[in-house]
Order: sequence, then structure tokens, then C-alpha cells
Amino acid sequence: MLGATLLPGVARAGDAWQDVVLPQARQRDLVSSITGGRYRIFISVPDTPAPAAGHPVLYALDGNASFPMLAQMARTAARRAKATGQAAPVVVGIGYPTGDDYHPDRGRDYTPPTPGAPATEGGAGRFLDFIEQELKPLVRTLAPIDPQRQALYGHSYGGLCTLHALFTRPAMFQTYLAASPSIWYRERAVLAGLEGFDKRVAALAVKPSVLLCAGELEQPAAGGAPGSRDAIAAERRMIDEARALSVKLGAMNGTVARAEFMLFARENHGSAAFPAMARGMEFFLA
Repeated sequence: MLGATLLPGVARAGDAWQDVVLPQARQRDLVSSITGGRYRIFISVPDTPAPAAGHPVLYALDGNASFPMLAQMARTAARRAKATGQAAPVVVGIGYPTGDDYHPDRGRDYTPPTPGAPATEGGAGRFLDFIEQELKPLVRTLAPIDPQRQALYGHSYGGLCTLHALFTRPAMFQTYLAASPSIWYRERAVLAGLEGFDKRVAALAVKPSVLLCAGELEQPAAGGAPGSRDAIAAERRMIDEARALSVKLGAMNGTVARAEFMLFARENHGSAAFPAMARGMEFFLA
């Protein structure tokens, strides 16, 4: 046992090992009447006074994986608020009641509806209804929220869902952070949402801002063996698709407030999520 192998001079703690508690963080599980799914909701509320308009709020998909880091960033923002002039955000992680970072139900909740999709996919519309009609009202009971400063962050399939929300419901958030978005999904079906997007945005008092990003290693050169991981990644064109969409959005005069693309050196699809969260938080709070 560990206690029997302690070296001389090493202090013996009186208490047993305990689970780590994340400061300023709470969680609870919700069952959505809209999707029928069960979600684990994580929330971190700044311990500093709210601005007159309320706290900005960042909703993060894959909350089991993304919430701890984003909550830490929000606490750092609160400590540095006087120096930066930036209001610390509320962070809401939307995850699943499991110990895994990523749950299979994300394949249902984060993908847009497309013809021929199986029942395990295509539920992004209902999932966004859950956020708008069930989750947001709950969050408003926990902290004063600025309705004009709300952001959605998602990585991979989560980034795909973020883009689907932007194109189909641009008033739902004011900032959309799409990290390594799976634009390739079902023949790039999410891009169909660009049709009429300018008209949906035209009446908005606050035009949306969009950050797209990807890791340098996500798009290997073509030439891998057919069906290999490199060949599939090359075909998906993660970098080119995200960069091209950023350029296209930026060229739609007056449709978006900001559209930026960031490429993270030496990062792969998994590791790119970490700088994406950091740069995304900066982009949102700027």
C-alpha cells in the first residue's frame, strides 16, 4: 500500500485522498423534454460583481472535456479584470452524465439534419432548442447574464454544431467559436445554411462574430494509402475548409462583425482544442 512505502521524512497526511474540487464550479444533470437526452451541466460563476448589463456567458459543448480549462480561464479573467477591463464570463459546460470526456450521443446532438441520416445523427436542431428553451432560462436564474454577450464554443463535431447554430440561428449567440469544425460531414451539408444567411442576419442589432481555427497537422498531404487515417484526413481538408469559410464570411459585407481564422502550429486534431479554447476566450472577451 502507498502508506507503507512513504520515505522517511515525508509527512503523513491525516486524511485519505479525496476527489479534486474545481473552485467556483457546480454541476447537475438535466433530462431534456425536447431531445429526451440526459445532460450534465457544469457552471462557473465569477465571484466578482457583475457588470451593469450582466456577465458575458460562454456555452461550451463537450463540457466534460472543455469545462475545466474554460472555467480556469474565466477565473484568470476575473483576477485580471482591473488590468484588462474585460468582464469575467460565466462558463456553462454542456456534457453528459459519464466519466468520459466525449460521449457517443454527441454524434446525434451535434450533427445537422440531412436527408438519409440515421436516427443516431441529425439532432442538432432539437439540441439547440434544448439550449435556448430549457438551459438558458435555468442559467439566468443562477447569475445576471448579458443577453448581448453570449458565445458558443465547440470542437470537431462541436464545431460543426456551432456553425449550424450560426447559419440557422444567428441571433442565438453573438460569438461563435468553431474549433476544427467537421465541415466535411455528409458532403459539407452544413454549408447549405449559408443560403439566406445574410437575410437572417440583416435585422439583428448585434451582428455575430466568428472564429474558426484548426491545427497545422490536421490536413496531411495527399498520398496516403486509400482508407488510411492520413488519406481520410487529407480528403476532409480541415484547414482549407475552415480558412475558406472564414474568408467567405468576411467577404459578406456587413453580415458578420468579425470573421477570423487561426492556424495552430504543430497541433493535431485532438491537441488543437487547447489553444482553440484559449484564443477563443480572448476573441470572445476582446
